Amino acid sequence: MNTSSLPRIAVLATGGTIAGQAGDASKTAGYKAGVVGVDKLLDAVPALDSVARIHAEQIASIDSKDMSAALWTALATRIDELLAQGDIDGVVVTHGTDTLEETAYLLHLTVKSAKPVVLTAAMRPSTALSADGPLNLLNAVTVAASKDAAGKGVLVAFNNQIHSARDVTKTSTYAVDAFRSPETGVLGFVQDGRVEFQRTVVRPHTVASEFSVSSQWPMVEIVASYADVSRVAVDALVAAGVRGIVVAGTGNGSMHAALMQALADAVSHGVAVVRASRVGSGHVMRNGAANDDALGSVSAGTLNPYKARVLLMLALASGVEDLQRVFDVY
Repeated sequence: MNTSSLPRIAVLATGGTIAGQAGDASKTAGYKAGVVGVDKLLDAVPALDSVARIHAEQIASIDSKDMSAALWTALATRIDELLAQGDIDGVVVTHGTDTLEETAYLLHLTVKSAKPVVLTAAMRPSTALSADGPLNLLNAVTVAASKDAAGKGVLVAFNNQIHSARDVTKTSTYAVDAFRSPETGVLGFVQDGRVEFQRTVVRPHTVASEFSVSSQWPMVEIVASYADVSRVAVDALVAAGVRGIVVAGTGNGSMHAALMQALADAVSHGVAVVRASRVGSGHVMRNGAANDDALGSVSAGTLNPYKARVLLMLALASGVEDLQRVFDVY
C-alpha cells in the first residue's frame, strides 16, 4: 500500500487510563494511570498504518485528575504549533477520562486552526481484558484524518461516537459508553473506517473564538448548593483572592439563601459569580431561579459547572467585561 498519500496525524499523549497498567488483566480498577508510553499505545493498533501517517509525542504522563492549567497552556500551544505546519493534517490527544471534558472545551475555545483536533480516552487500562483504548484510538485517528471533521471544532471520539467538546460530559464511573452529550446528542459516529456527521456545531469555536490560552490563569473555583449549606467556603475563597466563583446550583441554578447572601457579598468585592446547575442536563435561565440582575451574577446556560469554570477563566484572563455575553455566545 502506498502510504505517502495518507493524512499525517499528530498523536499527543498525556497519560490517563488509556495508558494505564495493572498487574491483573481481570481488574479494571486499582491500576496505575499514565505509565504506558505513546509508542506502545500505537504499537497496540497496527491498523493505524492504513489510516494515517503518525507523528507521536509524549506531552505528559499523568492521571487526568491531576490536570493543571499550566499543562493546558502547554498542550494548546503545541497543538497550534503542529497544526500551523503544512504537513500536519490533524491532531489526536489521548487523555484520561476524569477531566477530558474540561480539556476538550478549553481547546475548543483556544486552538487557532480549522484542522481536526480529536480527544480520546479509555475506561479500561491497556492491560485489561477487552481494553477499549485501542479501538478508541483507531477511531480518533480515523476522525482526525477525515476531511469532514475539519471546521467542526474540537471533537471527542469515544465508543464509536463523535461528540462536540462543548456538549460532552462523563456520565458513568465504569461503563465503556461513559460519555454523553445530554442536551444535544452526538455529532455523528465512526465505525469500521466510516465517519459520518449527522449535525454540526453552531456556536463559535477555534478560529472564530476570541480566546487564547494564558500563561497567567485567574483563580476560579466551584462551590455547590445543597441542604443546609453554609457560607464558609465562599467567604474563604473571597479571603484567598479568588477572581471568580461558579455555583453548582440545585435545579435551574437555584441556591440556598445563606449561599446566595454570601455570593452577593462576593460580587460586592469584585468577584465574578456564575450560576450553573448540578443537574446532569438542561439549562440555567438568566433571572430564572435567582434574580441575576439583583445578585450581579451570570447564567451559565447549558454549560455544566466544570465547563463554566473553563469559560470564566478564559474570559477573566482576557479582560472581558460583559460576562453574560460570553456565556450566551459560547
